[in-house]
Amino acid sequence: MTPRTATTGHARTWLGLALLVLPTLIVAMDLTALLLALPHLSADLGATAVEQLWISDAYGLTVAALVITMGTLGDRIGRRRLLLTGAAAFAALSLLAAFSTSPLMLIAARALLGVAGATLTPSTLALITTMFRDDHRRSRAIAVWATCQFTGGALGPVLAGLLLQHFRWNAIFLLAVPPMLVLLLTGPVLLPESRAPHPGRLDPASVALSLLAVLLLIYALKQATTGNQPLLATAAFTAGIGLAAAFTRRQKHLPTPLLDLRLLRNPTFTAVLVALVGAGIAMAGTGLLITQYLQGVRGHTPLATAVLFAPMGLGVAVGTLTAPALARRLAPITAIATGLTVSALGTLLLLTDALPLILTGITVQALGTGPLFALGTGLIVSSVPPSRAGAAAAMSETGNYFGGSLGFALLGVLATVVYRTHMNGTSDSLPSALAASHHLPTPQATGLLTEARHAFTASLHVTALAAALVLTALAVLIHTTRKPLPSPRTGPPVASGHKQR
Repeated sequence: MTPRTATTGHARTWLGLALLVLPTLIVAMDLTALLLALPHLSADLGATAVEQLWISDAYGLTVAALVITMGTLGDRIGRRRLLLTGAAAFAALSLLAAFSTSPLMLIAARALLGVAGATLTPSTLALITTMFRDDHRRSRAIAVWATCQFTGGALGPVLAGLLLQHFRWNAIFLLAVPPMLVLLLTGPVLLPESRAPHPGRLDPASVALSLLAVLLLIYALKQATTGNQPLLATAAFTAGIGLAAAFTRRQKHLPTPLLDLRLLRNPTFTAVLVALVGAGIAMAGTGLLITQYLQGVRGHTPLATAVLFAPMGLGVAVGTLTAPALARRLAPITAIATGLTVSALGTLLLLTDALPLILTGITVQALGTGPLFALGTGLIVSSVPPSRAGAAAAMSETGNYFGGSLGFALLGVLATVVYRTHMNGTSDSLPSALAASHHLPTPQATGLLTEARHAFTASLHVTALAAALVLTALAVLIHTTRKPLPSPRTGPPVASGHKQR
């Protein structure tokens, strides 16, 4: 190979990387951009509080439930083929979501978007591993990919605010269409096809059991907040527990399980995985409430809310980028535990009513989670034998998405219960109170809005306290892990017969 040919090959590889970060950005943005649009689309579609929670987390739950399955599918049929198929589906389903005419239609579109989104993340990372054979270049490429993933989540609310300032909420979903079209047009030229030499076997029964168990348990939790059909909520919860138990039993007896639950016997692995899920819960739950608080209680426009919310994304970026340098000065276990403690202290600032302190709080909360998110996957993979690196990385990725979705579900439900209690059942959400106020005489509208805003502020305070307790518990868990955490590897793990990371 001549130097010119080698240079051309390297340039094409880096162009391929630039193309692969597009779906990475979009998947992350789609999880957070809806936070700002939720009050607007709820008022437009007439969504109830429970429907708002489903709209928020139907996407993330589906991604979390299917990301490992899609990684195995890509190993079998080809990662590029799966990526392009998922991109086409994502573009079409984004159009469906943009023109939804009812809450149920939007929930279904968001769930299907999650199916498409689950094909993108494992495919992009597996292709990066194939394209970059040199350890140093591969490490740089993985770092770029990870940075774009966090950047996408941070940019989501900001871009949403810019769009909502000039367009209706539909534009949030249309934003994903052009990048997916670019990927479809240039992917066959810039991206190689690759398959695993010994791909894991797909087990449809495990996929169905895991997905149904998660959906039934979340449905039961949300249904319980209404108090209208307690028997239905109880039945759904019981069925979900039964399916989860059946899923666990099946994984223990499969030669290549969908989730290798034996990894949980390693205390280091389990502690960091729980921390990733728990931190996702705390951040997503408070983010959901803060964006609605800034618009519905403080009365800021979507654009102003986007600007005010941007420090949270900046905090994640700074915390993530500085974590490797911090890990060179402190033991990784100390860096993560310290960061989570700082994050908990920042979350406590949300208990105030002073806007500068609230904005400082969400920034410090995000900053403190940086060491966990930056080092978490590497530490998880380093804590297990090399033969299980692929399975460990897959579970880490699932934990990231699952934590964010659970944050919308668990803390969102908690906020709804507190709000309804303060409103004595007269209103089920702040957006519904804002919509109802437009049809009332001025004195009654003013009274309703005052009461609703006080109720929502109380729900934010309770949710922030719960999030701070979660982060504190995680800091203690990491600090008391029995085995010391090793330093993360410099290169990305390579799967052995399961899923490449």
